[in-house]
Amino acid sequence: MKSQKITIIENAVHLAWETKSDSIFLFLNTTQNCNWFLKSGFTEKAKIIVVIPDELKIKDALFKKKNIKVIRSWSGNQTRFSRIKYAFLHGVLQRIIDTDSKVVCVLGPWGKSHLDTIAIHDLSRSWTEEFPFDPKSIMHNEAFTTVLAVVDIALDIGALGREGKSVGTIFVTGDTENVLRHSHQAVFNPFKGYPKKERLITRSEVVESIKELAKLDGAFVICGGGTLMAAGRHLDARNVLSKQLRGLGSRHRAAAGITRMTNAVAIVVSESSGRVTIFEKGRIVSTLEPVISSRLV
Repeated sequence: MKSQKITIIENAVHLAWETKSDSIFLFLNTTQNCNWFLKSGFTEKAKIIVVIPDELKIKDALFKKKNIKVIRSWSGNQTRFSRIKYAFLHGVLQRIIDTDSKVVCVLGPWGKSHLDTIAIHDLSRSWTEEFPFDPKSIMHNEAFTTVLAVVDIALDIGALGREGKSVGTIFVTGDTENVLRHSHQAVFNPFKGYPKKERLITRSEVVESIKELAKLDGAFVICGGGTLMAAGRHLDARNVLSKQLRGLGSRHRAAAGITRMTNAVAIVVSESSGRVTIFEKGRIVSTLEPVISSRLV
């Protein structure tokens, strides 16, 4: 009897042919699964593109020897929805797929070796559905992929709060040196002294710490590579007065100010509404409404 893993991949290959899809994204979470795939007959399927976690310790050269394209991707909030979204983003940025490609995705739960899900995505119809805002507006920013990971975290906080209570906070991402120069600690920095690898926002325990620490006053400062530099940071930014900011509070004005003074992107979670607002160069790039159902898929 065939294993579930083989059956699912075979069905995905057939589905890709039936739907005239451009490629198959196969999400492999473990080194063991990667080694299994490299020895399987599926490597001869030219349409299969392997998606692996960014931190997985396996050499890309092993895939290149078999002419298999590899996407190393952020996990986002580790739901299937988020992992697919980030894989699409990296695929487009690496010119492996286009913004109008049709892709069959094969994946399972985060961190597990089994596969249990097949999904078809036509990006010509659903690109704006996969991303809560048009990412092209800030694709030029060097911290872009980290910004999207932070947006995921902010949407979780906006939708769910913490322990049943609404939470408001600010994330400032990129141009870290200038951001730190234009800010100071309002409270003790809980991330100071920890090794860099233990402060990456791709780690699930770090994400949980962020959600807990979001109740503190002050902003989170995150470098472009995704390392948390500080929490509880007061932004020493000039007040920005504009029509865009009418009716918005001090967090939004501070976010607008710091992004006007630096090349950072700021993400604000409103305590009153849970709404997430993205700032760049002193202006609002997008305002996102948190939807609980989409955060849990």
